[in-house]
Amino acid sequence: MVNKLTDLELRQQVRHPEKVKKAISPIKRKPNWIRVKAPNSSAYHETRALMQELKLTTVCEEAACPNIGECWSKKHATMMILGSICTRACSFCNVATGRPSAVDFFEPENVAEAVVRLGLEHIVITSVDRDDLADGGASHFASTIKAIRYLSPATTIEILTPDFLRKDGALEQVVEAKPDVFNHNLETVPRLYPTVRPGSRYFHSLKLLEKVKELDPTMFTKSGLMVGLGESLEEVYQVMDDMRSADIDFLTIGQYLQPTVKHHPLDRFIEPKEFNEIEKRAYGKGFLLVSASPLTRSSYHAGEDFKALRDARERSLNIEEKYLSAVGDTEVPAG
Repeated sequence: MVNKLTDLELRQQVRHPEKVKKAISPIKRKPNWIRVKAPNSSAYHETRALMQELKLTTVCEEAACPNIGECWSKKHATMMILGSICTRACSFCNVATGRPSAVDFFEPENVAEAVVRLGLEHIVITSVDRDDLADGGASHFASTIKAIRYLSPATTIEILTPDFLRKDGALEQVVEAKPDVFNHNLETVPRLYPTVRPGSRYFHSLKLLEKVKELDPTMFTKSGLMVGLGESLEEVYQVMDDMRSADIDFLTIGQYLQPTVKHHPLDRFIEPKEFNEIEKRAYGKGFLLVSASPLTRSSYHAGEDFKALRDARERSLNIEEKYLSAVGDTEVPAG
């Protein structure tokens, strides 16, 4: 006798076929500090209509971001290029998994047009993993950056890339296109990679960010972590040390929210006061900028954060210059 599939299993087969047979992990009730208002502003609907008109995908929708109402009400959206289907199957992620569609070669121009029509001063571009492409989608990232530079030269550009695992030369293509911020998220601590990011490698991701600085020391680098997956604070602090050894400038840390009962189980909700302590520890390790809160996401308040990041670098350089000048003034002349 063949059992009928439940509605959940049918949805999972379409969006996350690899998760259909996974055990059910009940979703914990969200605490008050995580609840957000339902989106309903006119600007939100205008942003959504523009994305549909230009046939653009956003990570805001695909990843079920809790901040979509706030961001879209300000006409801020994070564009997700290279389609909506990912070739990886991370257990935390709500983006669909499967066989991707062909690359849309009109997408870079459509993204650039959206930037102009939304009047964006800062744009965040991300993508699904495209292990099926020879360069992992690197050339498409570069084309998108160039298209935005052409139509909106004053807009600053932040990219959130996949890891380009086993894609020789891919990183160089992207860095050569000169985004203002290069972001690649480590997501979690090394111990949890086999279950949380089974298709990725912690030290490869770390080395990717380190290589960005080797290729262009002036480029801002950024990475993010989720907490609440089962990591310890000691493990989080060790990842911070690893990031600083790779000269990463900006760290984001936010609460993991379990998308469905078939996704990685939520271990616990981290309280706001714990995030405050984590942020203090991170600044103590030398990051130029840190954003740590329950609702922090990679592109949350990205425009304001970029300005703060740039200001933080200028302050750091001024302090270093004053220090070197003071040291020079106190040196005893030879002889």
